Amino acid sequence: MAVSVKDVAVAASVSVGTVSNVLNRPEKVAPETVARVQDAIVRLGFVRNDAARQLRAGRSRSIGLVVLDSANPFFAEVARGAEERAAAEGMSVLLGNSDQNPEREGAYLDLFREQRVNGVLLTPAELDATPVQRLADAGIPLVLVDGELPGAEVSSVSVDDVEGGHLAVAHLLALGRRRIAFVGGPLSIRQVADRLEGARRALAEVPGATLEVIELGALTVLAGRAAGEEIAHRSADARPDAVFCANDLLAVGVMQGAAIFGGIRVPDDMALIGYDDIDFAQATVVPLSSVRQPAREIGATAVDLLFEALAAAEAAPRHVRFRPELVVRASTAG
Repeated sequence: MAVSVKDVAVAASVSVGTVSNVLNRPEKVAPETVARVQDAIVRLGFVRNDAARQLRAGRSRSIGLVVLDSANPFFAEVARGAEERAAAEGMSVLLGNSDQNPEREGAYLDLFREQRVNGVLLTPAELDATPVQRLADAGIPLVLVDGELPGAEVSSVSVDDVEGGHLAVAHLLALGRRRIAFVGGPLSIRQVADRLEGARRALAEVPGATLEVIELGALTVLAGRAAGEEIAHRSADARPDAVFCANDLLAVGVMQGAAIFGGIRVPDDMALIGYDDIDFAQATVVPLSSVRQPAREIGATAVDLLFEALAAAEAAPRHVRFRPELVVRASTAG
């Protein structure tokens, strides 16, 4: 049976209130009494229940973070940045993976609300502000990470993905490529839709260039490999001469599928560029060009915005937007 505060009080011949003061406000207790209570704590093996104490106070020392795919190195870096910043303030981060599933996202948000976290960081799984509003109604501050939501009056930190998509395709067009394919999806994810919008804007600036959209159900290596295989099975004149992928994992998969199933050479036969610039991008067989996002800084900034919301509940939402950076490697060389 667990040792209680009352057990400690009896063993030390003091009141329960005195034990509580020793645990939380020892400066208010005489030194000899503190020593007696601490001796009882050691003898009985008492362990304080911080979780229960925090719940009674109405909040925990935790922040909830829900990302689209915790296996994606980009989101792993976002989480790392958030954890480092939160730890500096004595808080921990509880990570949830929605796997791009709105229902799973909702389950995590409900769990975090029940756990009375200090706030939530969320990468939305769809363009729907309803889950955000439910948290707001419960009085839980929320910051959107790596995206924004129409109608959601909350702070956000993101990258200009329209500009990022434009950077990627403008680079391909500058190489003389004219049959461009965009591989990404689902398009219900705001970041994917914005990157496609940027690609379309770049295409509009070059007469005669075409853009094919290959929409997938996931942003994974396996999904990209399936797209690369499909491209490889086409005749040479029906293939794109350049591919822009919505993230680096897709680009790695496209590179694999195109090479394995069609012997397509990157970049000679098909230039290829990804998005995020994860560490693995420069370690592929053909180092991958990409559009870089400051992942760790995004996570840290999201926590800063959450702290601002906690400090001033009536403060207006603030939106921080980083600019993407084009990183050119061998997959688009020449």
